Amino acid sequence: MGWLRGWLGARAKLAPELQRGIELLKAIDAGGIPLNPAIVNRIARNLGLEVSASAPVEETIARIRAAVERAQQAAEAEGALRQKLGPSGEDR
Repeated sequence: MGWLRGWLGARAKLAPELQRGIELLKAIDAGGIPLNPAIVNRIARNLGLEVSASAPVEETIARIRAAVERAQQAAEAEGALRQKLGPSGEDR
């Protein structure tokens, strides 16, 4: 069974703030409308974005979407690098 785990690779856990951003975007994409701009702003701030309290929610959501996309691309690149280096950390 260990070979299967090694072949599939360990799934890295997402940071909680990134997971919350993904959940927000999935809800919006499924037709949900964020009713509380303060929650959207808090998620954006937790992702490291500077957000004005007067910023339009749509703009903040677009920035969250971009931040989540960047984080996912970085995670994919890190996974590819780990796969290339192997378990010992040396280039294969």
